[in-house]
Amino acid sequence: MKILVIGGGGREHALAWCLARSPEVKQVIVAPGNAGTALEPKVRNLSLTATATLYLIAAAKDMEVDQVVIGPEAPLVAGLADAFERENIPCFGPNRENAQLEGSKVYAKVFMQNHGIATPEAEVFTELASALACLARADYPLVIKADGLAAGKGVIIAEDRAAAAEALQAMLAERRFGAAGRRVLIERFVPGRELSLMVMAAGRDYRVLATSQDYKRAHAGDRGPNTGGMGAYSPADLPDGTVDAALKQVIEPMLAALDEAGQPYLGFLYAGLMLPAEGGPAQVLEFNCRLGDPETQVVLPRLKSDLALHVHAALEGRLGQETLEWDERPAVGVVLAAENYPGDITKGAPITGLDKPLPPDTRIFHAGTAERDGRVCVDGGRVMCVTALGDGYAPAREKAYQAAAGIEWEGRWYREDIGG
Repeated sequence: MKILVIGGGGREHALAWCLARSPEVKQVIVAPGNAGTALEPKVRNLSLTATATLYLIAAAKDMEVDQVVIGPEAPLVAGLADAFERENIPCFGPNRENAQLEGSKVYAKVFMQNHGIATPEAEVFTELASALACLARADYPLVIKADGLAAGKGVIIAEDRAAAAEALQAMLAERRFGAAGRRVLIERFVPGRELSLMVMAAGRDYRVLATSQDYKRAHAGDRGPNTGGMGAYSPADLPDGTVDAALKQVIEPMLAALDEAGQPYLGFLYAGLMLPAEGGPAQVLEFNCRLGDPETQVVLPRLKSDLALHVHAALEGRLGQETLEWDERPAVGVVLAAENYPGDITKGAPITGLDKPLPPDTRIFHAGTAERDGRVCVDGGRVMCVTALGDGYAPAREKAYQAAAGIEWEGRWYREDIGG
C-alpha cells in the first residue's frame, strides 16, 4: 500500500510515522512534509503545498497511491477531498460541506442549535458598534471567536469588558485575522474542564481514539494568549462514564444529523468539549474536521493496532468492524516553540541536539522545521513536539522534558507544567 499524507506539521509527522509502521504500507509520501518526515523510514517528502490541488492529484495518479489522508483544516475547507473524490482517488477526509463545521464557527453553531447538540449560547456580529453594545449586557468572562480559520489563535477569553472590546477591535476593525474575522461570535463562557474527543468516522460508524488533554495558553499556569497548543497528555484523567456520555450526547447525534442531511461524514472528527463545573451534558466549544495538534502527537504513539488498515476499512465502509487497540501507558508531549510565539517569529535559526540519544519510547515530531544547507532549522512558531510514553504520567513527563532540554536554538522555549 502507498499512502499520500497532505500537510507539513507535527500532526502530519505523527500520521506519517504511524502509517509507515504498518507492514502493509510500502511507502508514505508527505506533501510538503518537514525536516522530520524526511528522516522517517519508508517516508519521503514531496515538494507540493497542501493547496496545490491539481499538482497533488497528478502526483497521486503518477505515484499510484492507494489512499490519501489529509491532515490540516485549510485544504479540507477548500475542498481538496472533493477534488480527490472526483478523480476516484480514495481520500480519508471530509468534503468541503462537512469541513464547514470547522471552517465557519457560525455554521457549526447554527447546525448544533438546529439539531439539539449542547453548545454555549452565542450571538453573531459583523459590525463593531453592535458588537461593542453587546458587551454592556454581558457577564464576564466571555469568549470572542473569529468565525473562520485563524490557525488556532482566533479564540480569545476576555476577562473583562476592556479585553473584550480590544478583541473585537482587532477582529472587526483592524482585520487582524483577515477574512476569518469578518464575522465574530460573542459566546457565553462555561467554566469547567476541557476535553479533546477525537474519532474516526464513516457515515454513522465511528471508532473513538484515546482521550487527550491539551494546553492552549502560552505560559505555565494557563496564563498568556491562546496558541495552537503548547503540549498535551493522553489519556485524559476523567471520571468514569464521561467519554461514553459525550459520545452519546455529541458524536452520535452529530454523525446522525449529517447523515440525515445527505452529507455523511468521512474522516477524523474532533470535538472540543467543556465538561461544565456545575454539571450537566458536555458543551461543544468547537468542532474540527481533522485531528488535533498536539493531541495527535500523544495519541498515535499509544495506538498499537494498524492505522493504515483502519483508514482502509473506513474508505471501504467497514469501519464498524474495526477494533482499535491501545497501549495502556500514558504519553506526555511538550511543544518547543520559537521566540515570540504566538506572535511574529523569525525563521532560520539552526537547531542543535537532535542527534542526542533519546530515552526509551520517546519521539520527536517535527512541525515548524526545514532543512537548509544540510542543517535542520526553525521554520514555524511551534517547532516540534517531544513525546514520551511512561509507566505513569510522572515518568512520561520526566522523559519528555529530559529530551526537550537537550534540543536547543536561539530563543527556544516551552511550558514547564505539561502533564503536571
